Amino acid sequence: MVREPLTQEQIQRGRTLGALLRRARADRTMVDVARDSGISVETLRKIEGGRIPTPAFFTIAAVAATLGLSLDDLLARTDDSLSPHRDVAV
Repeated sequence: MVREPLTQEQIQRGRTLGALLRRARADRTMVDVARDSGISVETLRKIEGGRIPTPAFFTIAAVAATLGLSLDDLLARTDDSLSPHRDVAV
């Protein structure tokens, strides 16, 4: 099976998601958040940096729970069709 290339919109959505998670993490270390989320530090680093623009649902759900974020809010802030005037600040 061949994976379709990502669109610019998907790439931008991944960057926005990464920025939201990075801001929500605030002063917590990547090591602490990754450990508490059950993922590797490298995975968190790649998500925050936008290098994994379409991370797995359960990965984001775990990170969001660790950071006290709502999945509904993350979706609204990363999907232009749901929130035309979104603000990247958390």
